[in-house]
Amino acid sequence: MISSNANDERFMREALLEAKKAAEKDEVPVGCVIIKDDTIIARGHNTREAEQSVFAHAEITAMRHACERLRTWRLEGCTLYVTLEPCPMCAGAMIQSRLSRLVYGTKEPKFGAHGSVIDLFMQPFNHHVEVKPGVLADEAAQMMRVFFKELRNKSD
Repeated sequence: MISSNANDERFMREALLEAKKAAEKDEVPVGCVIIKDDTIIARGHNTREAEQSVFAHAEITAMRHACERLRTWRLEGCTLYVTLEPCPMCAGAMIQSRLSRLVYGTKEPKFGAHGSVIDLFMQPFNHHVEVKPGVLADEAAQMMRVFFKELRNKSD
């Protein structure tokens, strides 16, 4: 069973808590949780700076943990909640994993793959992910604004 829309804000708040963990580590505040049967099965937040890895996105980390927990690469029946519109790499991984549903917070105008730059979810792949944008978008966007403002102030 896929998480119902009634739970979208509740689970997005969990993703925002993950984003806060990233910000506390001086990482871009992106957080993610993956749900199956209304239960959180995986969490992740950005760790690109700490790991010096292009792959250390919140979504990739959470998807890797979810696959380990489920003992399969297929994330059918799962919903991924992330605070920021996914990039092409993460969107591609979601499609490849057969993720059922994506819920995200705010748009990503520089790298977004759900219409901001490109819409990979509308391409004629053999799997289609249901996408719901804009859940707690203001909170997610505010977290990003504060982080980058503080980062600019540090470099002055």
